[in-house]
Amino acid sequence: MATEKKSGGIVETIKTIVYALLIAGVFRTIFFQPFWIPSGSMKETLLIGDFLFVNKMAYGYSYASCPSIPFTGIGPDKLCGFLDGDNTRILGRMPERGDVVVFRHPVNGTDYIKRLIGLPGDRIQVRDGVLHINGQPVKVEPAGVFEEIAGPQGPQGLRPRCANGPVGDGAVCKKERFIETLPNGVRHTILNIGDQRSDHTGVYTVPEGHFFFMGDNRDNSADSRLPQTAGGVGFVPFENLIGRADRIMFSSAGRSLLFFWTWRADRFFKGIQ
Repeated sequence: MATEKKSGGIVETIKTIVYALLIAGVFRTIFFQPFWIPSGSMKETLLIGDFLFVNKMAYGYSYASCPSIPFTGIGPDKLCGFLDGDNTRILGRMPERGDVVVFRHPVNGTDYIKRLIGLPGDRIQVRDGVLHINGQPVKVEPAGVFEEIAGPQGPQGLRPRCANGPVGDGAVCKKERFIETLPNGVRHTILNIGDQRSDHTGVYTVPEGHFFFMGDNRDNSADSRLPQTAGGVGFVPFENLIGRADRIMFSSAGRSLLFFWTWRADRFFKGIQ
């Protein structure tokens, strides 16, 4: 009798674990997807080591909404690739200018996170470091200096670029800080390191069914200003949007989550603007 109870208990435990994994899988597939910030292209809005959940309901669903299956090598393309190519979404809703969006790179399939700047039909240009939308410059206000400590950041050990020149580990790395206001009233921080080619662009006309993205750390972002063949993301199709980033859930400045002394408690549950 005791053996039967023990055996039954093990079976129930296994069933509970399986059910929990199934529920978690459904939750991740339909509602939210976890995302770690791996690079500094969205500073200071998002820092390396921020952890957030992407709202997959915000824009409806497409092939890009499918998750990867851990430890199997099976990715979204294999699960839902048959939906790829028509640039449509189920229950689709248009994103708004200024949204912080996670999307799938149109060529290599890597997940990116950037700010949505250009809608279909928009004409986008950067002139002398100032964003222009449909021929009009956006409002830009000086907002002091963004400072961080120079040195390896995150699991990849990335080093920040500084407006005050190359500085050694432990020194203060500075960037110019501005508040940019988009035509629909969305206000957000952008950073400037120095004058470079991406501060002087031609006019990009966003095709129908596509979007134009830029990083808030303007001089350190591979985004829609560069074509896909040159390491950028180019114009991103509607179907490649995964979801909207609304809130940071957790943040760690260290190379491992186990380094609790590097946790950024002031960023826990912080809203994304």
